Amino acid sequence: MHRGKVIWTYAVIVFVALISAVNYELFIFPNQFAPSGLNGICTMIQHVTHISVGYLSLVINIPLALWCYHEVSKPMAVRSMVYVVVFSVGLLILDHVDLSPFAYSTENGTSKILGPLVAGVIQGYAYSILIKASAYTGGMDFVSAIIHHRMPSKPFFGMSFAINCVVAACSYFVYGFQMEPVILCILYSFMATNVGERLMKSGREAISFEIVTDYPEEISQELIKTLHHSATRIPGKGMYSGRETSVLLCVVNKTQAPAVSRIIRKYPHTFAIVDYVSEIVGNFKHIDSSGREVRQVLDAGDGKTL
Repeated sequence: MHRGKVIWTYAVIVFVALISAVNYELFIFPNQFAPSGLNGICTMIQHVTHISVGYLSLVINIPLALWCYHEVSKPMAVRSMVYVVVFSVGLLILDHVDLSPFAYSTENGTSKILGPLVAGVIQGYAYSILIKASAYTGGMDFVSAIIHHRMPSKPFFGMSFAINCVVAACSYFVYGFQMEPVILCILYSFMATNVGERLMKSGREAISFEIVTDYPEEISQELIKTLHHSATRIPGKGMYSGRETSVLLCVVNKTQAPAVSRIIRKYPHTFAIVDYVSEIVGNFKHIDSSGREVRQVLDAGDGKTL
């Protein structure tokens, strides 16, 4: 079972790398702007020298991947390099394929903003999948992993932001002293980052209920029977009345919050404090709304992705 999951994980990485290559050919190269990170630098070099990003990406990422392999994480480095190789080879192959009927670009700049926005959405989606597969897109991800390994307290995301600022600034000079490529780079970076973060958190966000009640057993049984979620009971005492009570801690999926509210309203003198939970960590089973265990589709490797 584990071997099959690993094979499936590598197949997903290959698919995501091919999608990224197509994304570059359809939405990034035709609109003449540099995306974020080291690939943005490679894109600007390609624009000036006509050396394919496919070659440049391999030259830059191979030594970084070897460094990560020996110092940070072997599975992460291998999986990331699979992405880089497939992405680079995909670009080299697509360089000889006429995709102009499908590529999005406008000669007069009208709606040119749509290209970077779509490219950012696709790349953010790709990035979220790679993180779940314990892999990276290479470039600044390798650099961040190395810095984090050596200096865990250092804000490595600050360096990524600095590199992106340099890419955006340099694109002004590379693409004919125009502000438009700078703006497009910023839009792409913003969209890719936000989409990636939202998708990575979508499966980990939840709602926390702190239920103050005199009916802890009844409510707990309803939560287990209806939502297949248990609760933790904490003895409590009302400081105004001096009366003994109970506090139930329960964390549910966002879609199950209305059902919990309906259960709470059935019991007198019962109320809850509701809060959003950005992530839940620990060694526990994930149960869906039907009570079945949710198994992870992708293999998480050694879990050393940032």
